[in-house]
Amino acid sequence: MTTSTTVSLLRWLRRQLREPTPNRERLEAAIANDDPGEARRLLRIVDFNDAQRRHVESLLDEWEREIPN
Repeated sequence: MTTSTTVSLLRWLRRQLREPTPNRERLEAAIANDDPGEARRLLRIVDFNDAQRRHVESLLDEWEREIPN
């Protein structure tokens, strides 16, 4: 399911992770497969500053709230 949150997350990640690395491809696949848990796991190893980390965490939180139970 594509939502405004997942689109925002993809855009933001592509700006932050400019190089198309295997990790970025796995992140994009996690988003495409509606798997915020996998996205969180993959993002733990990314060296974001505090503001970036807070922003991506808020996008992930919003995404998880949008997923139907």
